[in-house]
Amino acid sequence: MLRRWLLHPVEALALSLVLLLLRVLPLDWASGLGGAVARAIGPRLPVSDQARQNLRRALPALDAAAVERVVRGVWDNLGRVVGEYPHLRRIGATRVELIGIEHFQALRDDGAPGICFTGHIGNWELLPVMAARHGVRLSTVYRAANNRYVDRLLRILRSDAAELIPKGSAGARQMIAALGRGGHLGMLVDQKMNDGIEAGFFGRPAMTAPALAQLALKYDCPVLPARVERIGGARFRVIVEPPLALARSGDRAADTRALTETVNRHLERWIADKPEQWLWLHRRWPD
Repeated sequence: MLRRWLLHPVEALALSLVLLLLRVLPLDWASGLGGAVARAIGPRLPVSDQARQNLRRALPALDAAAVERVVRGVWDNLGRVVGEYPHLRRIGATRVELIGIEHFQALRDDGAPGICFTGHIGNWELLPVMAARHGVRLSTVYRAANNRYVDRLLRILRSDAAELIPKGSAGARQMIAALGRGGHLGMLVDQKMNDGIEAGFFGRPAMTAPALAQLALKYDCPVLPARVERIGGARFRVIVEPPLALARSGDRAADTRALTETVNRHLERWIADKPEQWLWLHRRWPD
């Protein structure tokens, strides 16, 4: 109760002041400041040891120096994402090269529900921004902050580009409702889910959320892979790929697993291409 009623408002006020500072700074300054602070502090934190372990196991060809370069890059990218948060609309208007616009247009015009997925790569917050600029409003699934004031603040900043759906049972009902009315979901699918299904990820089993595959098969809807690459400073490339083929063997569990594995193969390819831009800091594998 003390944390909720005393510390949570203080945390929200501090975040508001930081975001206000970042908003008044020029975009490149805000992005650079976020990256510099995170680069200086992040690699020294204990959580970076998790990133180093993940990298050594997932990308064993990297030597020790390369692992350290990637870890610094991870923190630089994460700090820049924070610095860019108040500038997302401007970035979407002036700083993004979009490849695969025809796939957004097809999703917009086919009159059917659809799903667009990505991972925590580059500045992933730009995907719903770019989709909205081309007529596709994504109902984006996200993890609500424990601090309700912080959560409300972040929802305000993000709600102009997407409907936000919190994870959980209530969120699952909202996802079903969105697809049922012909809407479009945006999903981040690269995090561990303890009660998910086991699927290969960089050659090792990883507990993976099956919701994307289950919903796609239920509604027979297109599934678009999309990634956001940072191509230098606060400049980006969004690549939208053709829809995935949906397996139809008649065995729903097998088809769900097959589509989930396909999604993980796309994530592996994107991450291996730009490893410094993925969030290696979390415990993605059970061991």
